[in-house]
Amino acid sequence: MGIVYAALDEKLNREVAVKTIRDVGAALPGAGLAGGPGRGRRQPPGRLPDLRDRGRRRSGVSRHGVARGAAAVRGAPAGRCPQSPIDALALLLPALEALQALHATGIVHRDLKPSDVFVTPHGVRLLDFGLARSVVDDATATVADLTMHGQVVGTPAYMAPEQLDGSVVDRRADLFAAGALLFEMVTGRSPFAAASNLASMHAVLYERPPALTGASSVDAVDRIVRRTLEKKPADRYQTAADMAAAVRAASLTPHSGEMARAVAVTRLVVLPFRVLPADPDTEMLAIGLADALTASLSGLDSMVVRSPLAAAGFGGPTPDLKALATTLEVDAVLTATLMRAGDQLRVSAQLVDAPAGTVQWSHRSQTALGDLFALQDELTRQIVASLAVPLSGDEERALRQDVPASPAAYECYLRATRFANNHETMHQARDLYLQCLEQDPGYALAWARLGRVYRRIGNWGDRAQAADNFSKAEHALGRALELSPDLSLAHHYYAYLEIDLGRAQEAMLRLLAGAKRHRSDPELLAGLVHALRYCGLLDASVAAFEKAERLDPNVTTSVCQTFWMLGDTHRAVETEREGDRMMGMLAALRNDQPAPVIAQLKRRAAKVSGAVEVTNRAFLAVLEQDAQAFAGPFDSLLASTRDPENLYYMALMAARVGDRDRCLSALERAVRGGWFCAQTIAGEAWLAGVRDAPRFAALVAQAEAGSLRAATAFRDAGGDRLLGL
Repeated sequence: MGIVYAALDEKLNREVAVKTIRDVGAALPGAGLAGGPGRGRRQPPGRLPDLRDRGRRRSGVSRHGVARGAAAVRGAPAGRCPQSPIDALALLLPALEALQALHATGIVHRDLKPSDVFVTPHGVRLLDFGLARSVVDDATATVADLTMHGQVVGTPAYMAPEQLDGSVVDRRADLFAAGALLFEMVTGRSPFAAASNLASMHAVLYERPPALTGASSVDAVDRIVRRTLEKKPADRYQTAADMAAAVRAASLTPHSGEMARAVAVTRLVVLPFRVLPADPDTEMLAIGLADALTASLSGLDSMVVRSPLAAAGFGGPTPDLKALATTLEVDAVLTATLMRAGDQLRVSAQLVDAPAGTVQWSHRSQTALGDLFALQDELTRQIVASLAVPLSGDEERALRQDVPASPAAYECYLRATRFANNHETMHQARDLYLQCLEQDPGYALAWARLGRVYRRIGNWGDRAQAADNFSKAEHALGRALELSPDLSLAHHYYAYLEIDLGRAQEAMLRLLAGAKRHRSDPELLAGLVHALRYCGLLDASVAAFEKAERLDPNVTTSVCQTFWMLGDTHRAVETEREGDRMMGMLAALRNDQPAPVIAQLKRRAAKVSGAVEVTNRAFLAVLEQDAQAFAGPFDSLLASTRDPENLYYMALMAARVGDRDRCLSALERAVRGGWFCAQTIAGEAWLAGVRDAPRFAALVAQAEAGSLRAATAFRDAGGDRLLGL
């Protein structure tokens, strides 16, 4: 908007800064200085007072005390070249303290960018208050903007979304800009840099910034950047003081010397394919194809692929892209229809931007039913090419490998996948995967999914057959990894099996290795939430959840139980999955409000059966403090339960009704089963009645030893660096 000159005030004999506004130069004496030689333009009628007012405001705001506008400042702007995370945080902190002072006077800067954070021999200075405005006391709005007529005033790549879409602007807009500045300081470029201002504005409004990857100090910076660059002001730090506190905490993270790497991550969802006209056999293949596409793409570091199940509610001929983009937080959506004609399948697919709805490419083809893998492979490659996804050599090989030996084997695989997500059809899925492997014993993906099915049958099926099913699951997953050692899906499924078998530490190490290889896979981090909690590493479990949620806000985790173990009842209830009730019921007990839960359980009594009905009766007895009614269902559950974490909750119920022996028996089995939350056991108020028992001291010592071993293994494997601890 103008030019700043270093000058000498001859009267005061000191250096000063003289700023001239480019458009007003022609109307003032010395017009040639304003726009350079020959560039002065006469000010249109009516504009001069407005520009003079802006000039007065520019100099007036500077008197609020952050950096004196009358003094020449010599130095260099922040963000010009990549800096180490620790150096960047050290530079950002005084700028945040300056913003804190500015906001305390009721002023919002509104145009914070690298050139306004000057690094001088005397420290960091915050400059340039030409667009600053005062705000009302409740910090929810600014006064009417004083802008150039018909123009956006500010620097698009650093402006918060609310500055671009006409929403209310407050001091949290400055924190958004501070997050963009921090990103630039560690990478050397703006997170929303683009070829034009319009493209930058679109990126600010709709795109997520690239993820920062590297050492633990880089992860600490990434956490701050992610929160400050949230599109909604309510999701950011609420004050400069809050952000400064996070910066100070991150500054304590050890730095290995590794610089930050910015990895652009594209978020995609493959909607369940629509079959026209309705045809049950083709529909099974369509669902399997969507799942197979998702599995194929999810191994790419530069992509986060949502589950088709998460998008099931957005099907139909015209999905609501805006709602889908907002709910699932995706950048692109693949939609497809299938029409069967004899032994041929007609396919029509489109890849569209979300939420804009712009079609990136469309695909129409006719494929033989016996050549479905060729269709999946073609769609996968077109998606990668259209989104310009960068592929490493390993990722290129991963997309080419694991091709089924025959079309018939692949059809069995797709049909099995349709059945594998429902407890009631697990046995059909098992049989179809076995048929697939009879035709192609070298198909690693089918072995991995068969292992998952055996594990789930072992957990939910006949208890007498559980050990056999777990053994078959381990064999199948081991075979998958023999055939494809880097198959992320197999490592993920194997980790959950290891937890079931009491080997939480092995599961943790397997998932850590996978998360290092595939840094953009939220499912591996979701598994870590589970494994780390079993190892007793509760803070690390929460850190894994936070990292997974940054990649996929809709990722399903068991973090509600981690928060319960930490004693944070509110977060436990808040993060419980929709439809689950355990945290809510436990919270009602914790808060001595059992009446609503008792009424709810009695209403459910006639609608449930099996293990759910037994659990229902046990919990009802606890709520009503009926130790006699509790004993029967407790013993039935104890005989059938393998999960050590479930045994811990059963111990809590026994403690609530004063049954010491049953409480201690359940706790001992939980710890023997590989559940090592020693701090939870030792600190849980409900267990006060059994703390004097020698058995209790022994099981706590056993849990502490297991947790200590796991903590050592976690650090040796670099888990603290991966999660930014």
